Amino acid sequence: MNIPIIDEVVEQLKVMPQHLQWQVLEFARALVKAEVQVTPGKQLLRFAGSISPEDLQLMQSAIEQDCEQVDINEW
Repeated sequence: MNIPIIDEVVEQLKVMPQHLQWQVLEFARALVKAEVQVTPGKQLLRFAGSISPEDLQLMQSAIEQDCEQVDINEW
């Protein structure tokens, strides 16, 4: 089944309550206005090596220590 995206969105909108239709409209408008800014990797090369080896080690240790840890009482 090859239904164009616009047609599918319209069909979904038809069954939504009006307040959700407004949310979809606001979201679509925001997407149109959104401008993606991209920085080419070549421009970032000037930062290579700017973090000291000691700081990198501290970051690595913090990541290894704290990542993938679950605090069951957090929520």
